[in-house]
Amino acid sequence: MKSTIEMTDELTPASTGAAKTPVVQKKIWIDLDNSPHVPFFVPIIPELKARGFEIFLTGRDSYQVVELLKYYGIQARIVGKHYGKQKILKLLGTAWRAVALAYVVRKEKIDLALSHGSRGCMLASKLLGIENITIVDYEHTSKVSVVKNFTLICPEILLTDERENSGIRILKYPGIKEDVYLPSFRPDPKLRARLGIAPDELLVTVRPPATEAHYHNPEAEGLLKATLKKFSGMPGARVLLLPRNKNQENELRAAWTREIASGKMVIPANVEDGMNIIWNSDLVVSGGGTMNREAAAMGVPVYSIFRGPIGAVDRFLSSKGRLVLLENVEQVHSKIQAVRRNKEDISLNHQKSPALETILDHITGIARLKNGLEQKARK
Repeated sequence: MKSTIEMTDELTPASTGAAKTPVVQKKIWIDLDNSPHVPFFVPIIPELKARGFEIFLTGRDSYQVVELLKYYGIQARIVGKHYGKQKILKLLGTAWRAVALAYVVRKEKIDLALSHGSRGCMLASKLLGIENITIVDYEHTSKVSVVKNFTLICPEILLTDERENSGIRILKYPGIKEDVYLPSFRPDPKLRARLGIAPDELLVTVRPPATEAHYHNPEAEGLLKATLKKFSGMPGARVLLLPRNKNQENELRAAWTREIASGKMVIPANVEDGMNIIWNSDLVVSGGGTMNREAAAMGVPVYSIFRGPIGAVDRFLSSKGRLVLLENVEQVHSKIQAVRRNKEDISLNHQKSPALETILDHITGIARLKNGLEQKARK
């Protein structure tokens, strides 16, 4: 299946002002440890290569990382997996993966480590003495307190005052994370036919909450149940259900056996591009930050059933009317508008975004600074 994110004439490095000859000779290790990180780095990787960087990729067998890597045709060394709900197992698993990553990476002569919040990458970088760049867009994620003196890149709207005195260099970019890869998105109008959903049916995409995450609030599961019940009983509506992993899929299939068997709810048999699913949907109800923000970035009606600590990005989108935060079951019925959407209302801008350009410039600047310090040390 061809990816709906692809390099086009507008997005090829040569046409966006990126250097045609290497600017810096550095090797960057990128770690992809969660599903949203794969599409996020899809446009970043070729741009870094165009600027003269060599790339080494690792991934984690967690959620749909492996499937998405195959979907986008990306080669990566898979290290570690998801370690379940229990905090002690998460801690031990993260520590084990960090050691395993250090073992894999140690012979690669890495200059910079880069990830979107990978704790394993941060710890392994500390073990190996590699300069670390961590990109984040959610301030309530669990922190690795033993890691200091690294570079944090985040959206301008993210509050970071509490980190500024901890030895962390903070750099910011305009917009939101999803702006980085939205310009390279090309919709595939054949998705509905591929999933057996008629053009005139109301398509409601539902992403369950991350029940294994440390920030999960069980209230979200009640909102999920109310949402599925609402639309499974609505004539002319179909629910596209997107489980986060196989365990969650099995639980949903057991709870909604009749609705899935009747076709009222559809779970895709194969991995599909998340943004393409959103573009083909009439509305999105999600317990996950990335899908919420992707829908908001595209202008698709989106309702959040996430009940953990609300981050600055989601509060900003909510204040602009681009995201509706649902707080209780009553609001599932009163706030969600079941209305067919005119896809022509979405105007996609295929120019490279300021967010992507700024992140690339930050990384290049850090590499140049590292080059200068190394040359100075050799004199």
